[in-house]
Amino acid sequence: MDIKAITFSYDKKVNTLHGVNSTIDSGKVTTIIGPNGCGKSTLLSVMANNNHPQSGQVLLEGKALSDFKPKELAKKLAVVHQQNNAPSDMTVEKLTGYGRIPYKSLFTSATDDDQQAIEWALACTNLTDKRTVPIDELSGGQMQRVWIAMALAQKTPFLLLDEPTTYLDIYYQYELLELIKGLNRTHGMSIVMVLHDINQAIRYSDIIIAMKDGKVVAKGTPSEVITVQTVKEIYGVDVVVKNDKETGMYIIPIGI
Repeated sequence: MDIKAITFSYDKKVNTLHGVNSTIDSGKVTTIIGPNGCGKSTLLSVMANNNHPQSGQVLLEGKALSDFKPKELAKKLAVVHQQNNAPSDMTVEKLTGYGRIPYKSLFTSATDDDQQAIEWALACTNLTDKRTVPIDELSGGQMQRVWIAMALAQKTPFLLLDEPTTYLDIYYQYELLELIKGLNRTHGMSIVMVLHDINQAIRYSDIIIAMKDGKVVAKGTPSEVITVQTVKEIYGVDVVVKNDKETGMYIIPIGI
């Protein structure tokens, strides 16, 4: 996926994204980080074709997202938004099944491929034993896994997640991030996610894109991007960068 000179504004007066250029490497976990209001979720929304740029374009397999038909694009990339809604009495399996909509026409019924995709998605997210449970009986972490299961049922090579750990306690945050890492390592999915926690980004990313004021200021491996200088430039915070054998790389904030 290639991001070409993307400019975007919500009110057509003040730009949120300023000529953003970047690439998303296939088969990698890429995390977008940056302070609140820097444009990271907006960039992800443009990459998902939910928002259309004033200028520039996003290319997928060499084709502009705007040139894809909706169902065609939904077979190429799936998106898990920060906030999602569904009827509270809907079961886990039913909601997961909505991921198969791109493969259906108005009058077709479920196929063996549909059911196999649903079974695979439930298994990947450890929800097989929850298939008949109404979603209002799930924990926050389980609910987030259902939205990921629905996205997985689309059977796309790209998965985009906007702040997937928001509102989850620390256990479910790391459970979810381990799931995301497993989807990449086991099934080769190309994953792009927005995270706030820098240490989580370090631990679970192959590539980090750092943003500030609607621009990409750094892109590379965690060790290339997360430096004392870059964190100070982006966040205005002084940190110590540690790297040891047992825990790997991490940062410790020490002041402003």
